[in-house]
Amino acid sequence: MIDDLQQVYVERYGEVDITPVDPAQFAAPLGYFVIGYLDGVPVACGGWRVNDEIEGAAEIKRMYVVESARGQGLSRRVLAHLEATAREAGLRRMVLETGVRQPEAISLYTTGGYERIANFGVYSDHPDSRCYGKPL
Repeated sequence: MIDDLQQVYVERYGEVDITPVDPAQFAAPLGYFVIGYLDGVPVACGGWRVNDEIEGAAEIKRMYVVESARGQGLSRRVLAHLEATAREAGLRRMVLETGVRQPEAISLYTTGGYERIANFGVYSDHPDSRCYGKPL
């Protein structure tokens, strides 16, 4: 699924996501990653990692639902699960970065209570980047 997600970035932005991501960052207690299945087939995923730039924050990364499973509310279920697990880990805020060419992601987050925050990380000065946050 991550390869499929990276292909979406290539199609929309002309390159893969350049944010440094090490799978070890998603290991407890400083991170978490979940895969959702339908009929034994992986169809959704997402994770969070502690963000060192923003105190008390979990940063959402690699949220994705395969095309054939979209429209069933899976992204909202994954997002709610990520928020719950970050809260249980003692984090106080969720943050994320997305881009202007991902309107469905922006809609998911804004309708889920996320508000624009200052851009951070490798995209802090990128004009197509949009960062959002939400208290837990």
